[in-house]
Amino acid sequence: MKLTYADVVAGTEIAAVSYPVSRLSLIKYAGASGDFNVIHWNERIARSVGLPNVIAHGMFTMAQAGRFVTDWAGDAATVLEFGVRFSATVVVPDDDAGATIEVSGVVEEKLDENRVVLALTARSDGTKVLTRARAVVRLP
Repeated sequence: MKLTYADVVAGTEIAAVSYPVSRLSLIKYAGASGDFNVIHWNERIARSVGLPNVIAHGMFTMAQAGRFVTDWAGDAATVLEFGVRFSATVVVPDDDAGATIEVSGVVEEKLDENRVVLALTARSDGTKVLTRARAVVRLP
């Protein structure tokens, strides 16, 4: 079903979606983004700088929240604004266990010109990893 502005009600919760994170997905992201910082793929180096293990790129985490928004809104929508504040890291213990980023949202407000404001929440291992996560989307 194609989502439209008329379908949306302020206060509606958007069901959480879980996105798996593996070391391989971080290496692929490093290649796409050009961010090859070793703390994102080498456990020895990550631990040597005081991290508990390899951590996901902040922008990788943000990208999962963006994916949540675009999947919810559909192809006919336009993301007009998107921003987050990083509040914690996503630790990726190993490739077998990996990690999960869970993103959920709520329709915060309906604006004129078919615009909708979404408030987003992203958690990993029970910890909120993004705060002030917000998107403004224009729906058909």
